[in-house]
Amino acid sequence: MARSKELYMKKQSGFTLVELLVAMAITLVVVAATLGAFNDALRANEAVTLLADMDQNLRAGMNLVIRDLIQTGEMIPTGGIPIPSGAGGNGINRPSPVGSAYTFDTTWTALPAISPGASMGPVLLGQTTDMLTVLYGDNFLPLNQTQLASIADNGSSATVDPGTPITGINNAIRPGDLIMFSNAQGNAIQQVTSVAGQTMNFATTDAFNLNKRSAGQGTIMQLKTGSVWPPTTAARIWMITYYLDPTTNPRQPRLMRQVNFNPARPVAEVIENLQVSYDLVDNVTNPTNVKQPPSVNSANQINKVNLSMSARSNNRFGKTGQYLRNSLSTQVSIRSLAYVDQYK
Repeated sequence: MARSKELYMKKQSGFTLVELLVAMAITLVVVAATLGAFNDALRANEAVTLLADMDQNLRAGMNLVIRDLIQTGEMIPTGGIPIPSGAGGNGINRPSPVGSAYTFDTTWTALPAISPGASMGPVLLGQTTDMLTVLYGDNFLPLNQTQLASIADNGSSATVDPGTPITGINNAIRPGDLIMFSNAQGNAIQQVTSVAGQTMNFATTDAFNLNKRSAGQGTIMQLKTGSVWPPTTAARIWMITYYLDPTTNPRQPRLMRQVNFNPARPVAEVIENLQVSYDLVDNVTNPTNVKQPPSVNSANQINKVNLSMSARSNNRFGKTGQYLRNSLSTQVSIRSLAYVDQYK
């Protein structure tokens, strides 16, 4: 009976302390490995999310600039649009980053389709950024399909043919719009200051200083023949300016897109750098990758834009405590300006 009880007790015996410790050690190793793999998965997901958001911002900004560059020069005369110059002229204001005030080159007598803005942007990460301004015509409002009904003797207003409504439509003419006038005498540009029915008014207090009709040349008054206005058409022109804005939120600089002098709108977040250079065609030296056209050349000879943009992640990467960064660079041939007379 005693022997049977002893055998029974041996069969009921549990783990020894050593076995328990070994099992616990193995369990801890497995749990640690599992937690490590889970943590790595979380970090990988964090990195993918940060990279995806950053690249989306970068590509969205780049694509919008490219879209505007592709349209640059449409409906713009060769050599640009004349602006008030000479006595009583010059000093045409240029849309600029917040806190800055720039004018277009005071030696210009015409606005080119592309206006370089080397080092006109804010300084970010120790590097001065660039600004870019382009011009192109509005193809959605067919102002130039019919002649203007009339123009005031002093050029202070112009009335559009009733067959082309300019109010009460989605694409209506609004104060601040730029209007280019064209006839056999040439071209001129003014800024709309008010609209009444089919009449566009051009007060001399416009934001650009384009309505200075007393200037010696480059104004709408030079389009008259004596006291008569020849048949004249009009077209709306968009002036698009890109620059970086670090003032609204210094930790998250934004790429801004400004149409004329309307309030600028952010089109991409956390963009840290914008650099622009240009290729020119002069059939002699054809300068490439220049920030500003050399003194012997002009902005009207630009036919390609070299664009570089850098972005940063919204937040730091948890594993390293550092921001993630990426850059995109591209070249855009300006189809309305990219011509070369190869037989010259």
